[in-house]
Amino acid sequence: MSFSTDVSGAVPEPDAGAIEFLNRDNSILAFNERVLDLATRPEVPLLERLRFLCIVSSNLDEFFEVRAAPHLAALSGRDAGDSKAAVIFRALSASAHALVAHQYQLYNETLMPAFAKNGIHMLSHGERNAAQRRWVKSYFLREVRPLLIPVGLDPSHPFPQVANKSLNFIVRLGGKDAFGRENEIAIVKVPRVLPRIIRIPDHGADAKSLFVSLSSVIRAHLGELFAGREVLQFSQFRVTRHSDLAVDEEDVLNLRTALRAGLEQRHYGQAVRLEVSAGCSEHLADFLLEQFQLPGEALYRVHGPVNLVRLTQLVDLVADPALLFPVYQASYPQQLAPSESFFEKLKEGDVCIHQPFESFDGVLAFLREAVNDPQVLAIKQTIYRTGTDSELMVLLREAVRRGKEVTVVVELKARFDEEANINWAEMLESIGAQVVYGVVGLKTHAKMLLVTRSEGRQLKRYAHLSTGNYNPKTARLYTDISYLTANPLLTLDVENVFFHLASQSRLPKLRQLVLAPFQLHRKMVEMIEAVGVAAAQGQDARLVAKMNALTDEGLMRALIKAGQQGAKIDLIVRGACMLPAQVPGLTDNIRVRSVIGRFLEHSRVFYFRVGETQTLYLSSADWMNRNMFGRIELAWPVTDAVLRQRIIDECLVAYMNDTQDAWDLQADGTYQRVRSPARGRKQGAQAALMDRYSAKPKPARSASATPSASVSRKRTPAAGSAGAVRSAKAGKASKVSKKG
Repeated sequence: MSFSTDVSGAVPEPDAGAIEFLNRDNSILAFNERVLDLATRPEVPLLERLRFLCIVSSNLDEFFEVRAAPHLAALSGRDAGDSKAAVIFRALSASAHALVAHQYQLYNETLMPAFAKNGIHMLSHGERNAAQRRWVKSYFLREVRPLLIPVGLDPSHPFPQVANKSLNFIVRLGGKDAFGRENEIAIVKVPRVLPRIIRIPDHGADAKSLFVSLSSVIRAHLGELFAGREVLQFSQFRVTRHSDLAVDEEDVLNLRTALRAGLEQRHYGQAVRLEVSAGCSEHLADFLLEQFQLPGEALYRVHGPVNLVRLTQLVDLVADPALLFPVYQASYPQQLAPSESFFEKLKEGDVCIHQPFESFDGVLAFLREAVNDPQVLAIKQTIYRTGTDSELMVLLREAVRRGKEVTVVVELKARFDEEANINWAEMLESIGAQVVYGVVGLKTHAKMLLVTRSEGRQLKRYAHLSTGNYNPKTARLYTDISYLTANPLLTLDVENVFFHLASQSRLPKLRQLVLAPFQLHRKMVEMIEAVGVAAAQGQDARLVAKMNALTDEGLMRALIKAGQQGAKIDLIVRGACMLPAQVPGLTDNIRVRSVIGRFLEHSRVFYFRVGETQTLYLSSADWMNRNMFGRIELAWPVTDAVLRQRIIDECLVAYMNDTQDAWDLQADGTYQRVRSPARGRKQGAQAALMDRYSAKPKPARSASATPSASVSRKRTPAAGSAGAVRSAKAGKASKVSKKG
């Protein structure tokens, strides 16, 4: 299969500056609409539909925590209400409100009735029979009441500090307090330690499972918290706060200490969103808006729990296999054999692991062999997101115990993983590992592991590079490429990058690795421009890139110009994309596709064809300004022709042919779900890959095998190589988030 350019007629004079980019925040919200669509699909198992609903809520929480504060700040000041910033804020607010309304409509009108049909009921107070009410009251008195402290507001009891995303109640009281005063407002803070979903005995009910929410338990017994007072009005509420840590790295002596102090304040940052029950009175809603200094647009009235994220507990409590995706068992990496030495295997050639279709256990096995091998002298690794319970970190600790030189570059500013990373850094440092924190002002987002081994009279290097994190849990949910190599040029580059990060010395010239913030942006622009020039000259020219987000203006303008020169460009962008596609006369040759399925699309793959020359890079970086200039990022070429074709087939061709989980960006900035052909069945890239890798492992192709040429613009099933993904029955869609 080959890329075709179909260059004909005169090439228009490029004008990349004539186009207006799409709004990034709108694009993020549109991504969440696509995720929410999975919760609407009848073919998706019911508990998974609920999980997708919760994922959207989690994504929206992060959106407000990170993206909302600048918009609110722009509203302050003279004439701000009529400013461009205010117009943008109101438009975003309207989109966010519509998305939230859609969530709760789906929850109330579709998912909850579907659960009821399956014998699973969330009982409100009015739906409970006498026996169930007695049980709930007993639970409240025994488990909940001892942890609640209602705070009546008066001059000596001001409005309490309310933590970010915590569950609370506001109550308006009648009568007088114990001291004869008419202070009418009280706040009840609900501890996070209490479960949000509680299973209750059926008491003879004809149901598979009965549950109550913690909020309904408290709501039913609010009066018991205020003896001698009448509860006139009440509402649950939740406030979201700005949570992006801001630490002036140039002005602190110890970044770790400064970040730990910042974490203590994160829960009490600037308020950016207020959620209340749909029936909350105007009086109480206005009171809360005033306390949190928020405009009316920041108020969200919801018809259900104010925190849908915590409904994931219901997925775990029910745990009915019939209502979940069939368990997928990833195959052991097909290029590897469990009994074979990695060091011997890598002397034969590079190894590619396509996660989660192939197991992350291959990466752990590589590190485990390095830790146990007495000939291994040193291990160096970057840590961005590993999780709180990581076998990988246990292996690094064992490596230190065995006397190996262990160097770990820990990124302390990995958003919402700061505390876990600080704890790992302190643990490793305490047992003698060399821990460094990268470069001041830059996040170390590169994923690399280097093993140095004594072999005879020389030292041999082995490396692992990845598009994703060293987190065994997310490795089962995110699509990523792990790349193992003993290539002396590439591994020397990796060693030089580690030396640069630790010593802060000048970076030596790299032979194969491309590093941000130094060369990566320039290299990608050069590659895009080369494709454009080739197209203008009538050569075979093609560009296909897969990433999580596209927001960098320089790269977008280069893509627009190359497209206007005649290059055919396909972009597979999971999330935010600011480049409008298929705009007549401007981006006719650029198509943008988003694939949202069972697994979170996370791999970054960049393919360029100029004449007969094919170049493919894997990378830790998205095409965003922050990745290109504000982070340490890596990209590396895949020079093995067989592995390169395998990645083309599995990461590019398969996704361009997806008719199950794909969405195409339209000229007006909206996304339209790709429909399956009138004849034939739907085919999902993820489902095809699961079918391929869950089957009996096949022998790896020899290096002399002839790969298929590349990828054509026409979206047809991949063919022509053992690495091609075969057409498969439609895949169903579990984990979708923005983190990467």
